[in-house]
Amino acid sequence: MTNRSEAKTRITKTETNDTRDLYYRSPASEKKINLATSIIVSFITLAIGFAVGLNWTSIVGGFSPYLGGKKYVSSDIDFSSLNTVYERLIGNFDGTVSKETVIEEAKRGLVNAAGDKYTYYMTASEAEEFEKDLNGDVGAGIGVEIGERDGYVKVLRTTPDNPARRAGVLAGDIIYKANDEDISGLSVDAVAKKLRGAEGTTIKLTVMRDDKEVEFELTREIINNVSVYMEYKGKTAIITITRFDLDTGRLAREKAKEAISHGAEKFIIDLRGNGGGYVSAAKEVASLWIDGDLVVEQKSSSGLYSEKTYADRGGAILSNYKTIVLINGSTASASEIVAGALKDYGKATLVGEKTYGKGSVQALETFSTGEMLRVTVAKWYTPKGRNINGEGIKPDKEVERTFEQINKDIDPQLEAALAE
Repeated sequence: MTNRSEAKTRITKTETNDTRDLYYRSPASEKKINLATSIIVSFITLAIGFAVGLNWTSIVGGFSPYLGGKKYVSSDIDFSSLNTVYERLIGNFDGTVSKETVIEEAKRGLVNAAGDKYTYYMTASEAEEFEKDLNGDVGAGIGVEIGERDGYVKVLRTTPDNPARRAGVLAGDIIYKANDEDISGLSVDAVAKKLRGAEGTTIKLTVMRDDKEVEFELTREIINNVSVYMEYKGKTAIITITRFDLDTGRLAREKAKEAISHGAEKFIIDLRGNGGGYVSAAKEVASLWIDGDLVVEQKSSSGLYSEKTYADRGGAILSNYKTIVLINGSTASASEIVAGALKDYGKATLVGEKTYGKGSVQALETFSTGEMLRVTVAKWYTPKGRNINGEGIKPDKEVERTFEQINKDIDPQLEAALAE
């Protein structure tokens, strides 16, 4: 339902060149026809084929919705001016220009014209990194969660027993340079890519802290990045969900069953800093409390896209347990789907700060070349019909947690949840 602070919902359609026969006729069933009939039939077939060929795009576009596909519209844009610009570039530029890069950047610019930050083009290598990131396979890094705050890419938190925390990187630090390269103007995704690298390699990280530059020499390590983990505070089970990947639903259910068997009487679900993931995973987690009812509705303004997602039946093992959900400004997308559904059904009390507010749905169009198009296709709505895009979900009990408190391991939000 995506960067780490964005919703990353996945709907994949694969473009292939595969063709299949619609009908099979055995040689024994063929009948002989005379030469004149063959000529007439061939002429008619040729004429029909010619007409269909000339109008194929409009024909497919017209029938596609009835066949379960999308309505693709033939281009009415004259791209000849692009060739003119390219010719002038090649004719005047003092250097070499990669044709592959020209095509890639042209595609990127075309998609960026949509003016939607959640809609963008990815090369094959970028698509591969995106898939790894979505599933927590980030390889080697320094162990920081980053996001955009106040116009800067900041450290939101450092993960336990990883290079950044051991070196003294703090929540609230502004990412400024990587190996002396100014990366302060890059996007969250681009910054994350700069921070990653091969295991054992070093990176010189420069951050801005209290208007002063602070430098760190860090060695990248394989990051322990599970999507679900649990701890206990007396009879309260605290389940932290860091993202919604393909294993999250299973892991969350296993942790819930384990907590019940250990005599837990209350559950705290920590979704702070969770940037989202798969809608299917959000549904599986919500199914721990919701039995068969609507979890989320997705629909486009054009009416071409509409889908309702319902919770599984018979698996709401936490339905009767007191539940508190921790949220903050980095709780986004699939996390907001879960929080919104539990709030609408009165299954949980939300504690913390207003969520990010990503109420749109992205489809992943995957091409045979490995390239990927991430495009906004719809908005999603809570069971009560609320779209939170740009607004977020307000907690039932608002409790702030500052960067200073994070760095001192002080957690007033968790304390408030435990007191509920």
